[in-house]
Amino acid sequence: MELECPLGGSVGNSGAMTEVTWDEAPSLQNPLLVVAFEGWFDAGECATGAIQWIVDQYEARRVAKIDPEEFFDFQENRPHVEIADDGERRIRWPSLDAHVIENDYPHDLVLLSGQEPRMRWRTFCDSVVEIARDTGCEMVVTLGAMVAGIPHSRPSEVKGSAANADLAHRLGLDRPSYQGPTGIIGTLHDALDRAELPVISLRVGVPHYVAGPPNPKGTRALLAEFEKVTGVPTGFRDLDHSVLEWEQRVSDAVEQDSEIIGYVRQLEEEADRSVPGDLPSGDDLAAEFQKFLRDQRDE
Repeated sequence: MELECPLGGSVGNSGAMTEVTWDEAPSLQNPLLVVAFEGWFDAGECATGAIQWIVDQYEARRVAKIDPEEFFDFQENRPHVEIADDGERRIRWPSLDAHVIENDYPHDLVLLSGQEPRMRWRTFCDSVVEIARDTGCEMVVTLGAMVAGIPHSRPSEVKGSAANADLAHRLGLDRPSYQGPTGIIGTLHDALDRAELPVISLRVGVPHYVAGPPNPKGTRALLAEFEKVTGVPTGFRDLDHSVLEWEQRVSDAVEQDSEIIGYVRQLEEEADRSVPGDLPSGDDLAAEFQKFLRDQRDE
């Protein structure tokens, strides 16, 4: 049975109507909300690819959707006509779906992904906060990917940040320092902070000369870092073969252009000179992550 709020929405934390429709009311154990959106902060579709990977690995089920009607210009983001297996003609609208995974690990997961909304971002963020609250999520992790001056032939670096000073200190994360235009993820972080929901941002760099999808290397890096921080297995090593194939295809293409070869070699030299500092182990990070959440519950 589909559970739907009156008029297709409910009152969000700012008092505005939100646009969440629930398929069911899941009962979850210590859940985390994991979020990624197609668009500006999803170079190579690494972030949404990571969400889809987890959904597929665990055979996640959809529990809610955000109605796209209020958040998209359908002349810009046109729906698609499809012919289903039964021969019926159907319209597929831009989707913003929430899936859940229940497992034996420290946290169940709520996974939200879809296209970046084009309008009414504050109302949209209220809808995401509603999903987090109604599923009992203790923390939110946002995933992103951005183009950078890095070579494809070196390990993908994932950077993390958190506005919560205690959380950032415990996990060795940066505090947010960016100033300038932002996307929906930046807007969502502000809404989550105001709702007093702790949030971590994980973002991977993508070589700007090969920024198109797919990019299994960036996706793998995000999955590995998410697992390291939260202790929730993602099966990221199953992407190793795809990563090797991707690297070889890019290397073959680079070798066809002498100017690009020289540029990539320069990026490789710069990357090799950049020595990472001592990083905490995955076990240490996951332990601090769990301790932070326990302390939050005790407050």
